[in-house]
Formats: sequence, C-alpha cells, structure tokens
Amino acid sequence: MQIIYGVNPVREIIKREGEKIKEILVAAGKKGPAIQNILTLATEKHIPFVFKDRRHLDSLAGCPTHQGVVAFCEPYAYAPIDELIGQQTGDVPPTILILDELTDPQNLGALIRTAHCLGVRGVIIPENRSVSVNATVIKASAGAAHWLPIAREVNLVRAIAYLKERGFWIYGAEAGDGTELEKFADSGPVGLVLGSEGQGLRPLIKKQCDYMISIPMAGKVGSLNVSVAAGIILYEMMSKRGRKE
Repeated sequence: MQIIYGVNPVREIIKREGEKIKEILVAAGKKGPAIQNILTLATEKHIPFVFKDRRHLDSLAGCPTHQGVVAFCEPYAYAPIDELIGQQTGDVPPTILILDELTDPQNLGALIRTAHCLGVRGVIIPENRSVSVNATVIKASAGAAHWLPIAREVNLVRAIAYLKERGFWIYGAEAGDGTELEKFADSGPVGLVLGSEGQGLRPLIKKQCDYMISIPMAGKVGSLNVSVAAGIILYEMMSKRGRKE
C-alpha cells in the first residue's frame, strides 16, 4: 500500500484512478472548498473517507505538509516504454523526457509537473541509483504523476537505443557543452536527456546522444537547477514546434 498526501495529488488520483484508492483520511476540523471538493469526488466514486486527528496524518505522511488529507492507494504503476512512444500521430512529434540518476524527489516531482504542462509524452527514469515515484514526488508534481506515464528501466542505455530504433533523436542537455538551445531544430520525435543534480550526464549516456544542447548563461553561477533547465528547454522545443503547425 502507498501513501499519497496533499490536496492536488489526492484530487487528481481520485479523478484519474479512483479505483486504486482504498481509503481517504481527512484532518478533523479541516474545511474549505478544496477539501469539500475531494469529499464530493470521493462520495461520487464510492471511496470511503474518515476524519482523524491531524497528528495521526502527520505521522502517516512523515511531514506536516499534507494539507489535511492523506490517501491509502495501490502502489504506483510504472508504464512500459512502448506506452510512452505510443502511436505517432498528429502534426507535433512526441517528446520523451529521460532522467539520468536523479536523487532528489522534489526535483523529480517538479520535472514531472513541468513535462506534463509542456506536452511531453512521458518520462523515463532508471531503476537503480534514482529516486522512485513516491509520495514526496507525487506531492511535488501537484498530481501530474497520475496523468503522465512514467517508465522505469533497468538499463537506461538500452532504453535510449530502443528509442533511436523507433526514430527518436536524442538530445543531451549539459551546461556549457553543446549547441545553444536557440539553435534547436525540430527533427521529429525527440528524447531529451537530463543528468543528475551533482554529476550531470554519465559518459555512457552522453555517448548515446545525437546532439548536445546548452542554455546560454549570463550570470556568475555556471548552471541552473535541473527542473528549471528542463522547463526552459521544453518550452523552447514546444514553442518551435508550435510555430510549425
């Protein structure tokens, strides 16, 4: 059983996969339109809910930032990589975000949220040496993890090679190492690879990239937070592809 907490994550899983929720716990005395909306959705989908002391919710969530609502759910279900690739239809080719050994759940959650908002088809993370999709990640994603398919692959190099076989061009992003982002050209289906918070892309992963891109920097600090960098790059990609329609 998995714990999910926070107003947005609980609301979104009710809307998306309500059948996976076993029970919802609400802090006694907690009111407001957001909580009432959750209780209404739960009632409509016949999901049981109970009111508990807030300290009990603090203990379950492991933190006080649960916003007064906790849900017991089935474990998060990762998607097969073929679900991310999907049927390539429409004018805008698919983009997949590939994350190499991220360990910060806040960063992963922010990346999932950004990817979902900017039209990414799905996210790939490695099975080892990487944070998994846990309650903190889901909270940081504002519930976007329930809507965006996420694949968890044993071998990221093989996963990238598989994407290339399926017609994807692989772009690696690293500070100060590559063509400036503004020169990105729409070249069909794209896999965007971002490295870990401290080490960046591993050499083996970097070798799999068809192109390297970087964001022009003006300040004294040499790099951006990985989730901020992803937002800039994905927006630029989406913008250029949108202008082609």
